[in-house]
Amino acid sequence: MKDFNWADPCVDELTSFVSHQHSLHPESVVYQTSLMSGLINGVYEGSKTMKELLQQGDFGLGTFNHLDGELVAFNSHIFQLRSDGSARAATPYQKTPFAVMTFFRPTEKMHFDQKISRDDLHRRIDDFIDTDNLFCALRIDGCFSHVVTRTVPRQERPYKPMLEAIAQQPMFNFERCRGSVIGFRSPAYVQGINVAGYHEHFITDDRQGGGHILDYQLEEGVLTFGTITKLVLDLPQNKDFLRANLSPEDLDSAIHSVES
Repeated sequence: MKDFNWADPCVDELTSFVSHQHSLHPESVVYQTSLMSGLINGVYEGSKTMKELLQQGDFGLGTFNHLDGELVAFNSHIFQLRSDGSARAATPYQKTPFAVMTFFRPTEKMHFDQKISRDDLHRRIDDFIDTDNLFCALRIDGCFSHVVTRTVPRQERPYKPMLEAIAQQPMFNFERCRGSVIGFRSPAYVQGINVAGYHEHFITDDRQGGGHILDYQLEEGVLTFGTITKLVLDLPQNKDFLRANLSPEDLDSAIHSVES
């Protein structure tokens, strides 16, 4: 299978299709395939393709089958952030075991011309929204003093639980670089279904590197965000998912360990 070239004529057709889908969904909706608790318990294969994800949104994040890197989507393009710290365009027929998508319609914009930490930036969003009970999609474009990321290496059967899979995960430091943060803030009540709180991925402006974010400091840039009030869950029907323990006693601590 050839790599998906976003400059191909077929991409223009796909982008037009995504725009059409956008017009059919005037309300912002978070679409999610599978559950975070499934990933935690080793459900690393799904049937949804990248092409199908783009029918549900032009913006989002997730992972790929076999836990093979991080997924980041924006402007109707999907990229695979790999375990060597690199990035590449995803192919239309790669599949995902877990992804979260939306048609990004930010309603708020904040400009930053001084350094601000990740925690302080999150507090700005929290103060503005003034409720923890809605979803929020956010994007940051700018220059970063540093971004710390990690990416789990590809897994093979028999699959280990995610806490074991991340034991050898590589970490990367991007220093003084321009790039984009793509993320969601989810309510506490969806922990296990999704990731409660902030979940963010990073990709450089040259689209050559990125990963799941552990920390960052923004030097200057623009934050856009907006709340979302609808969630659509699309659950798998494969044997791995149907047999998985999706509500283990240590689920909350396991997700905190995996995400941070």
